[in-house]
Amino acid sequence: MTEHPRGRLKIFMGYAAGVGKTYKMLEEAQDLKASGVDIAIGYFEPHGRKETIAKTEGLEILPRKKVQYREAVFEEMDMEAILARHPQVCVVDEFPHTNVPGMERGKRWEDVEVLLAAGIDVLTTMNIQHLESLNDQIWQISGIRVRETVADWVVQQADEVVMVDLTPRALLNRLQRGVVYEREKAERALQNFFREQTLVALRELALRQAAHEVEHRMADEEARQAPAGSAPAGPRKHHKILVLVTADPKTAMVIRRAKRVSDFLGAECFAVAVQPTGDLSGLAIADREAIERHLNFARNLHIETRILEGDDVALTLVDFGRRNQVTQIFLTRPRRNAWSAVFSQDPAQKVIDLAKEMLIVIVSDREPFAQ
Repeated sequence: MTEHPRGRLKIFMGYAAGVGKTYKMLEEAQDLKASGVDIAIGYFEPHGRKETIAKTEGLEILPRKKVQYREAVFEEMDMEAILARHPQVCVVDEFPHTNVPGMERGKRWEDVEVLLAAGIDVLTTMNIQHLESLNDQIWQISGIRVRETVADWVVQQADEVVMVDLTPRALLNRLQRGVVYEREKAERALQNFFREQTLVALRELALRQAAHEVEHRMADEEARQAPAGSAPAGPRKHHKILVLVTADPKTAMVIRRAKRVSDFLGAECFAVAVQPTGDLSGLAIADREAIERHLNFARNLHIETRILEGDDVALTLVDFGRRNQVTQIFLTRPRRNAWSAVFSQDPAQKVIDLAKEMLIVIVSDREPFAQ
C-alpha cells in the first residue's frame, strides 16, 4: 500500500455566520482548479445563499451519504466516496459539525483528520465561537452556550488559518437584506446572536485570536530555523500550569481557561484530582462520574491528567506544584459540598496561603452580559 505524505489543512475562520468564510474558501477552490489542481467538494452547506452557490459552478461536487436516524433521513459527508475519489484537495464546509449517530466518527473534524492522513489537502470553515477554550467567553458575550466545539490543538495543527473579516455593520446589513438567512430566520437572529454589541465583542475576540495565531506560528518558525542547541532569543520564563479537578460543574470552565492561558504562554498544563485513596473508588457515583468526565475533557484538550493520593487537597496540590515547578494554579471557589468534607477552612484560601511563590487564579462564574 502506498504511503501518502500528510495532507495540508487550511481553515477559513470568522466570528459569525455570513462574514464570507465559505465564499472565500470557494474562491480559492476556483483559483486552484484554474491552475490545474485536482479539487473536489466533499461537503458544502449552501444555506440558500445565491452568491456562495454560484461560486461552486464548475467544481466537482461529490455525493453526500444518506443516513437514517429516528425515522428521518440526514445527509452527511461521504467519506468512502472521497477516499475512493482521492482528489488532491477537498473542500469541506463546517469543520465543527457533529455527525448524526450511526456515522463512523462523531465529528466532522475527525473525518478531516482521516482525509489528511490519506494525503488529501483540505480547505474548511469554522467560526471563532466553536473554539473550545473560548466557550465560556462566548457564553458571557452572547448568552448562548455553543455545543459544537473543536479543541484548540486541532486548530493549532492547521498549516494555515485565514481570518475572514467583515465589520458588524456590514454583516447586519447583509442579514437585513436576506443575504445570510431567509427573512424569518434573519429576524430571529437579529433579536438573539446578531445584536450589534455581541458582534462587536465577537469580532474583537476573533482579531485577538488571529494575532495570537500569527505570534504562535512565527515562534514555531523561529524555533525550526534556530541552529541546533542554540538558546532561545531573550529571557523567557518557562511556565507550567496546574488545574484542580473536582466534581464541581464549574471545573470544565476552569480547564478551558487554564488551557487557553497555557496556549498563549506556551506552557505545560496538568489537571489533577486529589483523593485519599489515590483513585476515585471512594466517591459517590455522581461525584465519581463528574470527575471522570472532567478528566476525560482535559485529556481531549491534550492536558496531562493525574489522580493524586492525599487527605489534604490543598497541601497535596501545592506539593505536586512545587515538585513539578508549576508557576500557576487554576481553581474555582465552589460551594462547600463540592469539596471534601475534611476541610474546616476555605480550601482556595488555603492554597493561596501555602503557594506564595505561585500565581493562584480563582476562576469566577460570571453571568452572560445583559442584552
